[in-house]
Amino acid sequence: MCTNPNHQNHLLRLVLSCRKLTAQVTQPSTASIIAMASSSEQEFVPLYRARLNRFPRQTRFWDSKVAARVGDKLAFRLHEIRISTVSIDLHEELSRPLHLRQLVLPLFDSVRRAGVVVDGAEKLSIGAVQSSPVVGMDGQD
Repeated sequence: MCTNPNHQNHLLRLVLSCRKLTAQVTQPSTASIIAMASSSEQEFVPLYRARLNRFPRQTRFWDSKVAARVGDKLAFRLHEIRISTVSIDLHEELSRPLHLRQLVLPLFDSVRRAGVVVDGAEKLSIGAVQSSPVVGMDGQD
């Protein structure tokens, strides 16, 4: 938890569709969007067009790599406005189907790697992702 008395718990929300992924950070008191990044921005247009013209057509035009790049853009914009902590609606994220949760986890990871704390993202890990000590082939360290 942040020790800054002026700290507001900004909410990071994801809007997912088959065509685009949008990450929005809202201010809790007014519910207004203060930072946003989307896979429909100019940087992603060539990739979108390439996937649109591919045969057989894909049902989703974004993947985990695009999600990670959207997370990087969002983290950069959060740094510009000096926001260092955001939280997620854990219930909403856990209610997503597993295949969509796997696709958006890189977004949370890239925001976290850029230095923005994402409260609640650690509870979204899928499977055994925890690090364990490496043991030699003979069972000895």
